[in-house]
Amino acid sequence: MNRTSARALTAARPVIRVLTVLNILYGLGIVALLVASFFTEGWPMRPLGIQLASHPWAAAGLRTIMVIGVLGAGIVHTILQRLLAIVDTVRDGDPFILDNAQRLHAIAWRLVALEVLRVLVLAIASAAWESGRLGEYSFTPWLAVLLLFVLSGVFAHGARMRADLEGTV
Repeated sequence: MNRTSARALTAARPVIRVLTVLNILYGLGIVALLVASFFTEGWPMRPLGIQLASHPWAAAGLRTIMVIGVLGAGIVHTILQRLLAIVDTVRDGDPFILDNAQRLHAIAWRLVALEVLRVLVLAIASAAWESGRLGEYSFTPWLAVLLLFVLSGVFAHGARMRADLEGTV
């Protein structure tokens, strides 16, 4: 392992831990905003300056987006936990194991779920107040998902090859 890779690996664990804490705070913040939205007089008109007369679905749309945000934070939390487990196996010197292949596969499916949630938020925003404008579309997240599915297959194949090799020695 070269020095850059070793430094990146050393930094990965604390960075993932910080991201986990930030993600939890993010999720709790959204829950607090969601709860407050039911007790704030004139919400969302007064605090956000949205005129509900022209956007009758804005309040329901915003609350639905907040629920989706909480779901997204939960999904991100599971991704970070699996990523941390992968980093630990790399640090221990044994990354090509079947567990990591399964972790990568699970991360890929969770990224699919996050992308579906993102498209759902865009659709809600479009229906609630964007006058039919759905927003921009990017293939990049879908390429990342495809890459993770391929990488999980590579890890699984490598783990099976190593097990076969160990069985013949």
